[in-house]
Amino acid sequence: MQALKSFLDEKYLAFNRTGFIDDDPVSVPHRYVRKEDREVAAFLTATISWGNRVSILASAKKMLGPMGDSPYDFIMSGARWRGQGSVHRTFMHDDLRHFLVALRQLYAQPGGFERLMTEAMRCREDTAHAIAVLRNTFLSLPHATRVRKHLPDPEAGAAAKRVNMFLRWMVRRDQHGVDLGLWKGISTAALCIPLDVHSGNVARALGLLSRKANDWKAVRELDTALRAFDPHDPVKYDYALFGLGAIEKFA
Repeated sequence: MQALKSFLDEKYLAFNRTGFIDDDPVSVPHRYVRKEDREVAAFLTATISWGNRVSILASAKKMLGPMGDSPYDFIMSGARWRGQGSVHRTFMHDDLRHFLVALRQLYAQPGGFERLMTEAMRCREDTAHAIAVLRNTFLSLPHATRVRKHLPDPEAGAAAKRVNMFLRWMVRRDQHGVDLGLWKGISTAALCIPLDVHSGNVARALGLLSRKANDWKAVRELDTALRAFDPHDPVKYDYALFGLGAIEKFA
């Protein structure tokens, strides 16, 4: 296991560097300075982060461009979002309109996004619960049934890759500067791996994951294995697993 840890540590350092930013969705929130703008840009970008990264970045530009220099100000002003059809694949303009209204209501509460998630994590010290709290907050407003598929529910078995990635961006802070590290009240030890097809396939090839489905049980299994390598910051190995699969085409 020591040899595997050394291999993953090497790959983590190879991909967790500023050169990783430009081609990755994390580059979108990096374009902003104010905390709330970064939060909004990160959450909306993470929401559409499935498929080809080039396509994700193009869709994020199309989505955030009309919001100008401050997506937070755009949301809080109550500006009407105009657009029809698809924002990114099955995430439609009607879905985005619901997200913007839900975000405005969330930020109207003291402490905004950070407080909601920090208190949810403190309540149970369980990421699945915190994600469920976020989902329920967004679904507390009148909504079309189709909106639900863009808000994963780990308590119902979803891997919640995109929300876990968003949480990694918000919480992790190190000298490499890829993750934003904006939220100080959540421990990196509590974060869960943003499991996707790339990280899952590499984890299975390396003997870190036996479950075949990329679901919440697989997230828990892989988290347990990664915490044996670093109990304080297990999700740092997302860089290694994703980089090996998506960039190096490790098989």
